[in-house]
Amino acid sequence: MLTDTHCHLDFNKFDADRAEVIQRAVEARLTRILIPGLELESSVAAIKLAELHPNLYAAVGYHPTDLDTWNEHSIKELKSLASLGNVTLSETKGLAYSKRDSSLPALRVAQNDITSKIVAIGEIGLDYYWVKEPDKRAQQREVLKQQLKLAQEVNKPVVIHMREENDAWCGQASIDLLEILGEWHNDLHAENRPLAEKPGVLHSFNGNLETAQRALDLHFYIGITGPVTYKNAEEKRQIVRQLPLERLLIETDSPFLTPVPQRGKRNEPAFVAYIADKIAEIHMTTREQIAEITTANAARLFGWGG
Repeated sequence: MLTDTHCHLDFNKFDADRAEVIQRAVEARLTRILIPGLELESSVAAIKLAELHPNLYAAVGYHPTDLDTWNEHSIKELKSLASLGNVTLSETKGLAYSKRDSSLPALRVAQNDITSKIVAIGEIGLDYYWVKEPDKRAQQREVLKQQLKLAQEVNKPVVIHMREENDAWCGQASIDLLEILGEWHNDLHAENRPLAEKPGVLHSFNGNLETAQRALDLHFYIGITGPVTYKNAEEKRQIVRQLPLERLLIETDSPFLTPVPQRGKRNEPAFVAYIADKIAEIHMTTREQIAEITTANAARLFGWGG
């Protein structure tokens, strides 16, 4: 059985055939798919999608390049979603779905069942590729810290985005991110929180081995996506070879980063099998073992069962 721990299934690129995409994932033996939020609207959409199918789960959060709508009320609104606090989704500001699937139905399940489908805070982090202005990078760091604090309060792991300026292997984004995550991890330890042993995942990891090792030292998982299959990605494969399988997750990041041999097409969760195959080749084992290990890793991190 396989998992896709990062898929933007709420994007309008799936509007025409979302049900068929989910069915193909089931036929490819995927047992779990995690849909991350990018801001409040997409977080609500992710939760509503998760309610539709037993294999779908949601994360809620603000992506570092989607902070235009962030304000002094945003962290409270996120907390209401993450815990469902004292509000229902139908009361969350009457959100419009102009960029999402406007046909998404209202939630029909009990509040406790909804809460069990919200398994993480994410996608959050730092992006210095698209964001160059010092003041906006400072905002990213502050918003990240607030969302990490929220994860601590609601006891949910985090899904971390990190992208360097010019897509470098390492740089200021890595430095800033590791400093922030290290301070947060120290707080988790100081409060003796179990989250310290499984704080989250560095999604679609594109850093160097040193950054990966420092993240592993903080007990983070490392997410591997389609680029590991690309012809010119030998350095990335060398890094993956040196990472312990017990700390790897496999992700499509659909509809982006389509793996070989489907490259050039829209990505979808069923294609996670090609990533599993490549990791199996790198670690000289079988797809079945990679599927078993990474599925168990995801269940351990997100607490969604086997």
